[in-house]
Amino acid sequence: MTANQTLNLPARPTRSFIGETIELTSWDDVKPLYEELLDRAIDNADELKQWLIDRSELESYLSENFAWRYIRMTCDTANEELVNQLNFFIAEIQPPMTTYGNELDLKAVNSPFLSQLTDDGYDVMVRGMKKAIEIFRDENVPLQTELQTEERKYGAIVGAMTVQIDGREMTLPEASDRLQSTDRAIREEAWRKIWERRFQDHETLDQLFDRLRDLRHQIAVNAGFANFRDYSFAALGRFDYTPADCINFHESVAEAVVPLLNELAEERKKRLSVDPLRPWDAKVDVEGRPPLKPFSTGAELLEKTITCFDRLDKELGDDLRIMRAMGHLDLESRKGKAPGGYNYPLEEIGVPFIFMNATSSLRDLVTMVHEGGHAIHSFLTRDLSLKAFRNPPMEVAELASMSMELLSMDHWDVFFENPEELRRAKLQHLESIIETLPWVATIDKFQHWIYENPTHTDAERRENWVRIYNQFTDSITNWNGFAFYQEYLWQRQLHLYEVPFYYIEYGIAQLGAIGVWRNYRRDPKAGLDGYKQALSLGYKAPIREIYAAANVPFDFSQEHIRELMGFVWEEIEKLTRTSQ
Repeated sequence: MTANQTLNLPARPTRSFIGETIELTSWDDVKPLYEELLDRAIDNADELKQWLIDRSELESYLSENFAWRYIRMTCDTANEELVNQLNFFIAEIQPPMTTYGNELDLKAVNSPFLSQLTDDGYDVMVRGMKKAIEIFRDENVPLQTELQTEERKYGAIVGAMTVQIDGREMTLPEASDRLQSTDRAIREEAWRKIWERRFQDHETLDQLFDRLRDLRHQIAVNAGFANFRDYSFAALGRFDYTPADCINFHESVAEAVVPLLNELAEERKKRLSVDPLRPWDAKVDVEGRPPLKPFSTGAELLEKTITCFDRLDKELGDDLRIMRAMGHLDLESRKGKAPGGYNYPLEEIGVPFIFMNATSSLRDLVTMVHEGGHAIHSFLTRDLSLKAFRNPPMEVAELASMSMELLSMDHWDVFFENPEELRRAKLQHLESIIETLPWVATIDKFQHWIYENPTHTDAERRENWVRIYNQFTDSITNWNGFAFYQEYLWQRQLHLYEVPFYYIEYGIAQLGAIGVWRNYRRDPKAGLDGYKQALSLGYKAPIREIYAAANVPFDFSQEHIRELMGFVWEEIEKLTRTSQ
């Protein structure tokens, strides 16, 4: 695309329908545009296409308006004005948007000219519209507004958490870096302080979660579903797999991956010469070397990531250069920032925003290339004609990001000039894949239980969390004396609070990403081309077809997972032999 090739900042698109001077100060600023779309006569297929383009223009504007409110709030959760600006959109704009959106969906699917739209993508879009109509209920609009307001409280609570270590106030991400210290006493102190601080708010977070659970269950019941799990599958547009497939994924991971997790933990215990292995021993280098430090500042992290992406494809590096020139990154951890990291697509300008809480760790490097993969996805789809085409499901979005973690890995010498440090970084990341799949299964299975049992007590939730957690964790790490912290491990997972049921996608995409990486290893050009071709489809094809475009199966059977884990384990053993 021209913007990538010349590094000219992309101009804001011409707003032919909504006008160039629109400002959102109240619902009345956009209501006439919705009314015009509802009232417009559509007399042929070309007019229907233009109607869809105009609707997309309006919704893209509103999407980006909301995005900036969310971005600014997460960058400074303590700023009451920014919080209020976000809450204004949630309370005043989203409810009528939702109602009008349903009416526009009805107008589209009832058009006699809809069957004449035979270009790629329209059938996928219409399938989603029909499902949205099926589950829409007027009485859920105020509940969804209340739910969104409650969900945002999690970030403020966790973002305010700090600890005092060595006389210095630290954010939890900063303190977590000390878990890599070769001094076991330092690791234990940091771990205890982090969890003491989290535990201070466990009742507040429990009460918040109870409110979220109850609201979600009511929304599901109003829409005619037995529980919020089943409602979520419809609302998330999961056309390609079922709750039963997720349960199969859980069981497959327990059989094919957890034994490898135990092998890693046993080897860690042996190499560290500790007995027992404790939770604060999980991140330290087993050979007693200091933590890897791939960068010192956010600017250095970004510059090295650009160089890394350049080596894969200059266009990919240019995507990040454009974001840097536009100020579309906030990378470093600081007090008051919301937890976590994200890439937020900006629908009008087509240049996303990356947010994260970097300190100087390998985990931060992985987060940066992960979010960079999402950003590349945004650039590859920015020229698609409709907003619906530019918004792929999370199973595809996470394929973009998790594949980039692995595709970029062979170029991490940009971060680690020392070959031994590079080997360590690769080994740690591959081992993290063995850890990721069981954690995904844990969180997903826990969500199934939560919403299938919507009247559960806090005690029952703790009991079942521990039961599920123990199914997918290693049996080597000793938690004696800290069971009360273990019972609340789930509270650190933002997704449970803010984006329920958005987690199995990480597991599905991790399997796809290993397949993309394996293809790249066999033929770099074909592997990278397949990756980019799949992402370029946006959501103009079903998930299975998008995975097929990347030349990877959409499959999470035990046999397939075992095969992929065999490939990853072989790579781990190669790296281990190199160090001996």
